[in-house]
Amino acid sequence: MKGERRGSKKCLAYVAAFIVFQAIVIAVFALTVMKIKSPKVRFGYVTAENFSSSNTNGPSFSMDLKAQFTVKNTNFGHFKYENSTVTILYHGMPVGEAFIAKARAKARSTRRFDITIPISSARLTNTASLGNDINGGVLTLTSQAKLSGKVHLMKVLKKKKSGEMSCTMSVNLGTRAVQDLKCK
Repeated sequence: MKGERRGSKKCLAYVAAFIVFQAIVIAVFALTVMKIKSPKVRFGYVTAENFSSSNTNGPSFSMDLKAQFTVKNTNFGHFKYENSTVTILYHGMPVGEAFIAKARAKARSTRRFDITIPISSARLTNTASLGNDINGGVLTLTSQAKLSGKVHLMKVLKKKKSGEMSCTMSVNLGTRAVQDLKCK
């Protein structure tokens, strides 16, 4: 009888140790793998092409920005995002926009694709500083984008996340080069 009690206490101790071990494994898994982060949305590179400017009926410009758009997904599940747009601004006013089609960034990888953004000052209402910037040879532009979607973990968990981008860049009108590209 005493031997049976000792054996059942020993078995109970093993079961308790196994439960504690499983709780630790689940806690570590939940704190590392299951921690869902927002994806990082950035420009990889930007180049200016087909630039033209005029000062006849007020200052104006047009060009195409060719950019590599990157979506970095650091999660252990894929990020599926909806249709979105990238907006280019000059002094806070939109001068260009490009469509981003819905797609998927694989788990722990970076999705890269090229976009062309047509830029034109035709939509600007206030061009007071535009003439000075064109004559100075440098246009300072900002870009904004927001990708909203869901991170899918193990085909069971789905969590809504969004990646936002805000970049500033200077376009050198003499060399047509984009300089000082800084993204947040």
